[in-house]
Amino acid sequence: MDYKVTKEGKEEFLKVYDREHETTMKVLRAYPEDQLDFKPHEKSKSARDLAWIFVLERRLGTFLQENAFAKEMPSGSPPPPPASWSEQLEALEKAHREFRGLIESTPEAKLTETIRFFVAPKTMGDIPRLVSAWWLLHDQIHHRGQFSVYLRMVGGKVPSIYGPTLDEPWF
Repeated sequence: MDYKVTKEGKEEFLKVYDREHETTMKVLRAYPEDQLDFKPHEKSKSARDLAWIFVLERRLGTFLQENAFAKEMPSGSPPPPPASWSEQLEALEKAHREFRGLIESTPEAKLTETIRFFVAPKTMGDIPRLVSAWWLLHDQIHHRGQFSVYLRMVGGKVPSIYGPTLDEPWF
């Protein structure tokens, strides 16, 4: 794959990353703390566990940028979410800042280097480091969409994500 990360490309990623993070935090802050054990289906994660994915993915992103799967696979079970919702939101803010700082401080040439990562079900392939960060960002957006459904189902007010909602009309 012929791919070159430019300073502008890295800056664009960071701009979108920050904007999407703020939107995710707005959705998470709207969630009623007394409903964190809610599961819309027996196969679904609880709201607390679904929200914890945002922290775990930033940790995975750090692992990918620093090591990549080619060198070492993460071992063991991921840590459980904190008991308190405010601690969980603080952990996400911290993970966001750390991952952002890592991308910001990584030279563009290193972000162009390829790493081993999933490219399809049960399939690993070589992708540029920054592409893996974009993949994780898009996955965050996907999980935020799931979480907004949980929010609606427990009677919370769904804030604007990309446009007006019933609870946050624009006009």
